[in-house]
Amino acid sequence: SFIYDLVADSYSDETGRPSLDPVLLIKIPILQCLFGIRSMRQTIKEIEVNTAYRWFLGLRLDDKVPHFTTYGKNYVRRFQDKQVIEG
Repeated sequence: SFIYDLVADSYSDETGRPSLDPVLLIKIPILQCLFGIRSMRQTIKEIEVNTAYRWFLGLRLDDKVPHFTTYGKNYVRRFQDKQVIEG
């Protein structure tokens, strides 16, 4: 839940289209790293068919998985200067 506080200034409830959940955007590369998936494109394909990944991400079976390019654009635009995950 701390992620919402860290990125609050990057999101608006009043303007623009509904945004992707920032926690989802953080959990996706965690899956990619933990399971050694080499590309975001492949990670998204795996999420589409793996129910355990969907459960971890909080997605239902009928929820749409973000397109891999949408993920990349959102991550760069919103989290580029944030220290959400520190190594």
